[in-house]
Amino acid sequence: MPALDTEASSGPVDASPAGSASPVTDVSPAGSASPVADVSPAGPASPVADISSAAPPAEPAAPGERSERSGHSGHSGHSGHSGHSGHSDATKLSPGDPGHGRMRLALFAAGLSTFALLYSTQALLPEISQALHAAPEQASWTVSGATVGLAVAVLPLAALSERFGRRRMLTVSLAVAVALALVIPFAPSLPMLIALRTLQGAAVAGVPASAMAFLSDEVRARHLVGAVGLFVAGNSVGGMSGRILTGWVTEAWGWRAGLGAVAVTSLLCAVAFRLLVPPARHFTPAPLHPRRVAATVRTHLGNPLLLRLYAIGLLFMTVFGAVYTVIGYRLVAEPFGLSQGLVGSVFAIYLVGTAASATAGRLNARLGRRGTLYLGIGTASAGLLISLADSVAAVVAGLVLITAGFFAGHAVASGSVSRTAAHGAAQASALYQMSYYVGSSLGGALGALAFAAAGWAATVALALGAMVLAAGITLYASRRAAVPARA
Repeated sequence: MPALDTEASSGPVDASPAGSASPVTDVSPAGSASPVADVSPAGPASPVADISSAAPPAEPAAPGERSERSGHSGHSGHSGHSGHSGHSDATKLSPGDPGHGRMRLALFAAGLSTFALLYSTQALLPEISQALHAAPEQASWTVSGATVGLAVAVLPLAALSERFGRRRMLTVSLAVAVALALVIPFAPSLPMLIALRTLQGAAVAGVPASAMAFLSDEVRARHLVGAVGLFVAGNSVGGMSGRILTGWVTEAWGWRAGLGAVAVTSLLCAVAFRLLVPPARHFTPAPLHPRRVAATVRTHLGNPLLLRLYAIGLLFMTVFGAVYTVIGYRLVAEPFGLSQGLVGSVFAIYLVGTAASATAGRLNARLGRRGTLYLGIGTASAGLLISLADSVAAVVAGLVLITAGFFAGHAVASGSVSRTAAHGAAQASALYQMSYYVGSSLGGALGALAFAAAGWAATVALALGAMVLAAGITLYASRRAAVPARA
């Protein structure tokens, strides 16, 4: 089996000649390249840059199946395509067309709403713990429950969007998520709050399951990167502003008001999406083939290279989930004693992730994928150690390094998945997203448990352990790659 880095030193993260796969759905029209969009729940989601001028040829499709990279308009359950590649690219939206600007703004609003909701309780955990008399490891499930719900629902909703339409899936997902958001502030107990948040995470999953494919269906290939970029910007702004907004509103009026503010903001975004989004003109429904999808998933789970990439994504997100779930508890306590508003503002560090993701492509071209992964692991580990100091400046510096290291490693791993999958790239990328969100859930739950048991040092030890495992997987891949090189 190929090792993690299939080229000698550097090479493409995602440069399939037929286009790249979105996190959930292969969004590229045949013959075009598009970014791999990382719809990250943990903060800014950035497209993984296309950092290569060439890619290996696609492997033949399995018997009885059309290759998803061939440009045929089949409805294969393996590929995740709906058959709309047969539509002429010339009839799709481009700048200057009446619906192009509306499409971009509509998806920006959808992305902002989604990621403001998904992590809306993360900055409020100390307040929720105090108000509901919950330990950190219990309150952390208001975050982990939402990401578990998303992880479970993202693959089925991606399949349903092929049958019932991207626009409809986006509309229904936003409507259900916002309806739950309006109820959540009135949750009478912690178990009810966790249950509602888990349902909300499952509802939210319809947005990453459909958004990229919707854009690819309706926007001309040459303008797709710009449209994806604006959607990704909505993710980033929503993920960051939701935490900051809840922090300051909570400081003034309490955590229920903070969640209410995010709910109202998301409602306005959902209404804007529905008013702005143009009708789908190029979508062709595809029949559901659960057995084919299941067979493709089994094939991917039997691929050691993909399993290593899934594990690396999970481990990086475990670190990120642990750190940002627990950091609020540390900063409101002594010797820091920060207010809830200031704790929420710490999440502005997520902007570092946007820069780190954009830089990952250039680093990959220079260092290779394994080199970039090692750099990401080392940077995050250094940040963890620096954050142990009882100084606000040291904690902020540590968070900057942790965030930069996480996004660099995640960008490389997520981009490598879509390039590795010879067929069924939609399912391969969806499995990566599932492992990524499972990592977020594990990080939040285990990080809070460690903090409750032995403080911030225990959370750091847990995160360092995850980075050691990621380094071990990368080293194993390096040795596997060296064997055929010596032959």
